[in-house]
Amino acid sequence: MGSVSEGKLRFCIDRGGTFTDVYVEIPGQADGQVLKLLSVDPSNYEDAPVEGIRRTLEEFTGKKIPRNTKIPTDNIEWIRMGTTVATNALLERKGENIALCVTQGFRDLLQIGNQARPSIFDLTVSKPSNLYEEVIEVNERIELVQDKEVGNQDSSTTLFTGVSGELVKVVKPLNEEALKPLLKGLLTRGISCLAVVLMHSYTYPQHEKKVETLALSLGFKHVSLSSALTPMVRAVPRGLTASVDAYLTPIIKEYLSGFISKFDEGLGKVNVLFMQSDGGLAPESNFSGHKAVLSGPAGGVVGYSQTLFGIETEKPLIGFDMGGTSTDVSRYAGSYEQVLETQISGAIIQAPQLDINTVAAGGGSKLKFQFGAFRVGPESVGAHPGPVCYRKGGELAVTDANLILGYVIPDYFPSIFGPKEDQPLDIKATREEFAKLAQQINAYRRNQVQDPSAKDMTVEEIALGFVDVANETMCRPIRQLTEMKGHETKNHSLACFGGAGPQHACAIARSLGMKEVLIHKFCGILSAYGMGLADVVEDTQEPYSAVYGPESVIEVSHREGVLLKQVKQKLQNQGFREENILTETYLNLRYEGTDTTIMVKRRIAEDGMCDYAAEFVKLFQQEYGFKLQNRNILVCDVRVRGIGVTNILKPQALEPASGSPKAESYYKVYFGIGWQETPLFKLENLGNGHCLPGPAIIMNGNSTVIVEPNCRATITKYGNIRIEIESPLSTVKVAEKVADVVQLSIFNHRFMGIAEQMGRTLQRTSISTNIKERLDFSCALFDPNGGLVANAPHVPVHLGAMSSTVRWQLNYWGENLNEGDVLVTNHPCAGGSHLPDITVVTPVFYNGNLVFFVANRGHHAEVGGITPGSMPPFSKSIWEEGAAIKAFKLVEKGTFQEEGIVKLLQYPCSDDFKHKIPGTRRLQDNLSDLRAQVAANQRGIILVQELIEQYGLDTVQAYMTYVQLNAEEAVREMLKSVGARVSLRSDENSVTIEEEDYMDDGSVIHLKLTIDSNKGEAYFDFTGTSEEVYGNWNAPEAVTAAAVIYCVRCLVDVDIPLNQGCLAPVKIHIPEGSFLSPSDRAAVVGGNVLTSQRITDVIFTAFQACACSQGCMNNLTFGDDSFGYYETIGGGSGAGPTWNGTSGIQCHMTNTRMTDPEIFEQRYPVVLHQFGLRENSGGTGFHRGGDGLVREIEFRRPVIVSILSERRVHAPRGLKGGENGARGANYLIKKDKRRVYLGGKNSLQVLPGEILQILTPGGGGWGSIL
Repeated sequence: MGSVSEGKLRFCIDRGGTFTDVYVEIPGQADGQVLKLLSVDPSNYEDAPVEGIRRTLEEFTGKKIPRNTKIPTDNIEWIRMGTTVATNALLERKGENIALCVTQGFRDLLQIGNQARPSIFDLTVSKPSNLYEEVIEVNERIELVQDKEVGNQDSSTTLFTGVSGELVKVVKPLNEEALKPLLKGLLTRGISCLAVVLMHSYTYPQHEKKVETLALSLGFKHVSLSSALTPMVRAVPRGLTASVDAYLTPIIKEYLSGFISKFDEGLGKVNVLFMQSDGGLAPESNFSGHKAVLSGPAGGVVGYSQTLFGIETEKPLIGFDMGGTSTDVSRYAGSYEQVLETQISGAIIQAPQLDINTVAAGGGSKLKFQFGAFRVGPESVGAHPGPVCYRKGGELAVTDANLILGYVIPDYFPSIFGPKEDQPLDIKATREEFAKLAQQINAYRRNQVQDPSAKDMTVEEIALGFVDVANETMCRPIRQLTEMKGHETKNHSLACFGGAGPQHACAIARSLGMKEVLIHKFCGILSAYGMGLADVVEDTQEPYSAVYGPESVIEVSHREGVLLKQVKQKLQNQGFREENILTETYLNLRYEGTDTTIMVKRRIAEDGMCDYAAEFVKLFQQEYGFKLQNRNILVCDVRVRGIGVTNILKPQALEPASGSPKAESYYKVYFGIGWQETPLFKLENLGNGHCLPGPAIIMNGNSTVIVEPNCRATITKYGNIRIEIESPLSTVKVAEKVADVVQLSIFNHRFMGIAEQMGRTLQRTSISTNIKERLDFSCALFDPNGGLVANAPHVPVHLGAMSSTVRWQLNYWGENLNEGDVLVTNHPCAGGSHLPDITVVTPVFYNGNLVFFVANRGHHAEVGGITPGSMPPFSKSIWEEGAAIKAFKLVEKGTFQEEGIVKLLQYPCSDDFKHKIPGTRRLQDNLSDLRAQVAANQRGIILVQELIEQYGLDTVQAYMTYVQLNAEEAVREMLKSVGARVSLRSDENSVTIEEEDYMDDGSVIHLKLTIDSNKGEAYFDFTGTSEEVYGNWNAPEAVTAAAVIYCVRCLVDVDIPLNQGCLAPVKIHIPEGSFLSPSDRAAVVGGNVLTSQRITDVIFTAFQACACSQGCMNNLTFGDDSFGYYETIGGGSGAGPTWNGTSGIQCHMTNTRMTDPEIFEQRYPVVLHQFGLRENSGGTGFHRGGDGLVREIEFRRPVIVSILSERRVHAPRGLKGGENGARGANYLIKKDKRRVYLGGKNSLQVLPGEILQILTPGGGGWGSIL
């Protein structure tokens, strides 16, 4: 490796979904040759990369190479390639037919995943299909031995030390005889690829290896073992990774085999390497499915990082790769930012990979005008039919807008359109379609201002508006990528590449406050060029579970040595000499009691020592803003990365240019100030030092670089383009009296982006599992009157409910609110939900005036009360449920009131009780999470203040109102449509529907829904609902409001902003004293998690939208004085008019995550015997309801178990003739196998060896089968 062969070609190839890019380094040429081909063109060639190599060799050698002959390799030094074969097979579900092999009791584990819905407002609960065709269960079981059990094992029990250092016992040896016929059955059905994931195989892989040996001996052609691919704790991502690998690897091997077969036998002497998702290269033998899905995008990251950072700028870089259907965003600051887990098309892949975030916005994103606002994407027009300008009868897209504005120059775009594929882009048809849209937009605007003479928007203004909205859509993820990790976006340079990126670069950078854009001279093929800059990588790791300390450091050193030897040997086998091999070692560390791991790279300090723990604390504080005191640091994994350094492509410096740059021609380009005559330059005719003031166009191959006014482009020493943004984030003036239809969309994005970033900050800085991992929180922005402006959609039961809280606090404190105050509350009568949900509200002042509020609500695992976990099944009064806070200044004039909040949390009390109610059992966690909530609000304040500086206070406040009016309009249109649909007579303007359902105690929820289809209004009247109950399923009024706003948002079925406007056309009447409006002393812990689900079912039934879902959250808590655990368990969702219900999913008002089974058993004294779908529990019908779940937990030591559930008496109802879903049930299975029914709500002491079995309800069916 490493020597340059004279006279031989080097090929760098990126086989993309639409185009294949080829970069060839040719001896004797300063710059390489670029070739672009259609990836799929069967009438001309079989394979684009092979065709690119063939054409280049013909040109280089002057010899004809017929397509039906093998390509000679004597003139090829090496080939490096990235390919989307794996990605496309995954997205299109065109992989290999595979089966999944799992531990008995877990056949549905990967289908259930973490239970969360991909989109909380999608009633169809659309989830990507499973990758596997069939599942076989293996009769085997490994259990972890917990510290307290080591001396208590039966003398006949043999303990083993696992790979991770954890003690394990083989409870059930693998039954190979029972497995053999199952495997043979798969082969007879044509399935010969297998993914294997067995419980705790990360530390005890022997059973998986036996399955592999048996399967291969029977004739399976490929077996993917989870323990071999990703030996890390957590069965779900490990199993999904094995599934992806089994699904894709045979497809990749088949493609690579076909690729290699096109060359003569000399290819064996050619260095052929393929790009992996981690940015490293691998030979064909090591290139597998789970490491290939980001192959192409990884090349782009390598390309910009290795050619720009430290060469063109010292600033950290944001990579911006804008293509046709999506945009990839990444970051580089001297080293590759990697993640160990990512999700693509519903499949979690656990393997080292570059941290690349994909946004559904690109040149093909659809343009729409809906409900008075411009909308871009997320739908794409695709490559076929494509945008209007492609002459295939397509729809308007971002590319069309760029064409109208002159950002795309037809003269410089390939003429490949029309029936004979010889015509240019069709600007005439594009302009006609925009003219039609302009009529619709202008008619709407004239109606809004009630002024027929109002100035119409031109086609160009509309096109520019859509481009502005598209830019803001792409800015949101860039802000999140940087700021969620504690970095300021404005301190970066924007590294822009991809086909469409350079057209948007200046506008994106300006919006983000950046001052510099860098565009590589090969920006159109940078992913291909990056292949030539990458190194060969071998990466290996193994689990190791220990507390970080002197003893474990010795063991870590030993394991590092073994792994180092392995990766070096693998690289040496590929021809690398010792001096060309670099190694990096990592420890995967986390704080005890948290799930947040950080992969910490070994760094040698000045004293020659390496302290992983100190580096971990530094990285944790940098990313999360705090460090945990007196908390053990745990080792999870040891990882070694070997790097074979190759002779990379070297950039060629240019001589300084002489003379002034000369324009090739002039074109009219439309900017915000109108049409401007703009010079066009070709990059190949520009030299080092040439300076181009904006506006200007630079043609870089097929890429158009737009240099906007007030920007300046310079050609660098290496022929790249540097653009200085001379006026970043200048103050923008927009209409304040009437909503500007473009700015309305932009402010919607900005407001929602603020709420989302508050959520990122809260997740980063919190320490509790509920907030950090289960994501049981919500963040929101409010106007000065407490009206909701934007609510990031985290947990539905919080939606809109915080507005009541903010208004209650505003009324309570009145003039007694000061700058630096932060308020805390959780009492139901003050707009709260239940006591564990603590809300932190911060009033914000500007020039001494109260101008807006920010707030967030998070579920605290413990706030006191009569049972651990603060979710008592039998509470009868609010005081039994823990600390109840109506109003308190958590921070007063900038000072954190720790003494006061500690007293409130530790000493909940009531005059009604002579005995003391226990206070919080996790005070330090409460205080840490409260500080995180304060920090999240502070982040929101900073972001809104930036918005005010950019637009002015009057404008920001005006648009706080306008976005609410926009949401109101969308809801009104929906209510008009629904009213007309359910009305019995076409001449009726108003329709009334009555619906009711029962709680398990017989309490009734009665709804009289009146819809005025003329005005688009709805009246939700809950008169007839039962009185306050002597139990805890009373629901505060805020919970009903949240259920209504959730249902309304689902029914709109358009991505409208979630704010107070959604409730403006809606009136809600709840009779005081009912269990939906209880007294301030009533117990309410179940109202938030049970009654909210029943309210939702009643509303959807009234609208005839879908059958009832499971109607419950199945709340389980258990613990003792030393720990507490809380989870909500999914069930079946209701079927609808065009869809089946989804099985084993969180429904409606919750969307929290489930703890992975291996983590569950590792951290708590439990064994999970079964977690799967409850077959046939969904109601039958023309569309079937989703099935519920079965969860069986054996306890290993005495604990208090509490279950709080519903739908154990009244089943989830079907609709339109569909059958009801099955009711849920809770059982305790005693050691003598007796089954004891627990009812829906119970709390009990459970003994070791006893099993809790929870059967969750199914969803109702829709429509009669007959």
